[in-house]
Amino acid sequence: MGQYVFRRLLAIVPTIILVSLFVFFIMRVMPGDVALLMLAGPDSDQNYTEEQLNTVRERLGLNDSLPVQYANWVRDLFVNKGGKSLQTGEPVYDELARRMPLTLQLTITSILLAHVIAIPAGVYSALKRNTTGDYAFRFVSMIGLATPNFWIGILIILVLLKVFDYAIPLAYASPFQDPWKNFQQQVFPTLVLGSALSATVARMTRATMLEVLREDYVRTARAKGLRESRVIMRHVLRNSILPVMTLSALQLGFLISGSVVTERVFSLPGLGRYVVDAIFQRDYIVVQTLVLFFGLAYMLINLATDIAYAVVDPRIRYR
Repeated sequence: MGQYVFRRLLAIVPTIILVSLFVFFIMRVMPGDVALLMLAGPDSDQNYTEEQLNTVRERLGLNDSLPVQYANWVRDLFVNKGGKSLQTGEPVYDELARRMPLTLQLTITSILLAHVIAIPAGVYSALKRNTTGDYAFRFVSMIGLATPNFWIGILIILVLLKVFDYAIPLAYASPFQDPWKNFQQQVFPTLVLGSALSATVARMTRATMLEVLREDYVRTARAKGLRESRVIMRHVLRNSILPVMTLSALQLGFLISGSVVTERVFSLPGLGRYVVDAIFQRDYIVVQTLVLFFGLAYMLINLATDIAYAVVDPRIRYR
């Protein structure tokens, strides 16, 4: 196991390098000029001279060759807090540290809520296949999959305002400084994301449970007289959970990279909103650094998932 983890960690290095090269050159071929946006503004209605444009580009390092720009960015990743935003001049790592707690809290609470709802619902639906409860579960899960998150979020905000005359607090508050305000800010985005994720996880749980329930060793366990609860928990659920773990890992990576729509609807200053704003502003440094961070997070989550496979299923061994 130790050798496997070491090899996987080594494999992350060339992957990260390829990701960095890819996002660096993609940002350079995108239309738009950050120096032009800074001088002319979003509506391009301000006058500027070519000399002013060249001065801004020189100050931002945009006149350097692409290899020099890439080398400067890689150096900044290690010695200059990820470089400075071209728009605000703030170090990227400082902004990352400010926004990360919100995104992590939203990610963890949404994943927990999704699994608390989804796994029992998926197990029940598989055990009660083609019953009224199963049909009701499948109907609700289809609604959850088909309904956009932004629509649910907007609907919640409108109901709170029109019916209860209540507005969700806007400025983010840490759970350690103001727990009640933090709860008000997090509870509704968590419900929106958690309910949407639970529909996917529940359907996956139901499908894998149905496959395992047809296996011979399950019939053998029942024939030996084991209690039904023991058969379900020890033989069925444990062997059907691996695909669910894979799906959950992908969802976790997605949420860490930021649920952009949900953050925008609820005015949450998270990582997803940060990277989208940077893309519109052509803030190359911010986009490159955050995409690299998201890629690293995905790879580490996948590694942790592979290790968890061996814990859940003893038949799996890594060498």
